[in-house]
Amino acid sequence: MHAFSHSTTSTPTAVQVPPSLSLPVIEAAFPRQLHPYWPRLQEKTRTWLLEKRLMPADKVEEYADGLCYTDLMAGYYIGAPDEVLQAIGDYSAWFFVWDDRHDRDIVHYRPDAWRRLRFRLHAALDSPAAHLHHVDPLVAGFADSMVRLYSFLPRTWNTRFARHFHAVIEAYDREFRNRTEGIIPTVEEYLALRRLTFAHWIWTDLLEPAAELELPDAVRKHPAYRRAALLSQEFAAWYNDLCSLPKEIAGDEVHNLGLSLIKHEGLTLEEAVAEVRQRVETCISDFLVAERDALEFADSLSDGTLRGKELSAAVRACVCNMRNWFSSVYWFHHESGRYMVDSWDDRSTPPYVNNEAAGEK
Repeated sequence: MHAFSHSTTSTPTAVQVPPSLSLPVIEAAFPRQLHPYWPRLQEKTRTWLLEKRLMPADKVEEYADGLCYTDLMAGYYIGAPDEVLQAIGDYSAWFFVWDDRHDRDIVHYRPDAWRRLRFRLHAALDSPAAHLHHVDPLVAGFADSMVRLYSFLPRTWNTRFARHFHAVIEAYDREFRNRTEGIIPTVEEYLALRRLTFAHWIWTDLLEPAAELELPDAVRKHPAYRRAALLSQEFAAWYNDLCSLPKEIAGDEVHNLGLSLIKHEGLTLEEAVAEVRQRVETCISDFLVAERDALEFADSLSDGTLRGKELSAAVRACVCNMRNWFSSVYWFHHESGRYMVDSWDDRSTPPYVNNEAAGEK
């Protein structure tokens, strides 16, 4: 089907959404929003990618805007101060470049290069200022992102973010081993690992600087807030699996919910696609219930004190952005060149990646 996506590109057009990937409820009930800073975000992130040497200049020129990395973040963190959104946008672009490096290290079997990068990222996460001029641009770019993200909220938030991202790095290492050894995890193993490789709690943590307030543990861990947060991220991860399955089959991937269902549950490809889609649709309906509960929780925090009013407003802002994640993720998958496998010369090699032996120094 064709649906107008309110595209963030300079010339909005009707985007063709294949029937197998179409979610009418998203198009109807989750109107897309966009942070007004987006045009500047796109321009400055493109410049940042060049300055930090995270992508070759020719690939930045040809592919950066079409990959829509800034569109994804500008559709999510609505209401964030411009400098916060810029830091998140640059970090998100870095994350995609890191994901591509990880993929190329697997494809070309570079375990030593991956191991070095893994340890350097752990070190840069704990002391980013000491890694701003690292010889590996991926490490230096990460350090730059962390210095900026760590500047918005208290040290307690920084410590929590670092703890969550250390776990993401280790999850990427488990994925490295699974892929190089051809291990397709069971469904339950995959779902647990996916919450880390998709960085569920990282993107949820970043809702707080966007709302300009660190949430106390009692609020973040409240069942109403946590369930809404988890469902928004599960939707994104599983919808990504649905959309990226052709790309990952072409690249001999082993990490996709569909592949785990085929391998361990005995489903056919068609049945696996239907099962993933059903999980995605259930996630949406469950979120609509969880969202109502989370907003009621936000209202309950307003107890007549200034602190209560601030907490209530921040939680409401975070929950509203959890909703925005649905439409932003949905349209990203149909606008970004990252998933247009049929247009690539080689379905196993994305045209926007540096396919050379990066990170070997």
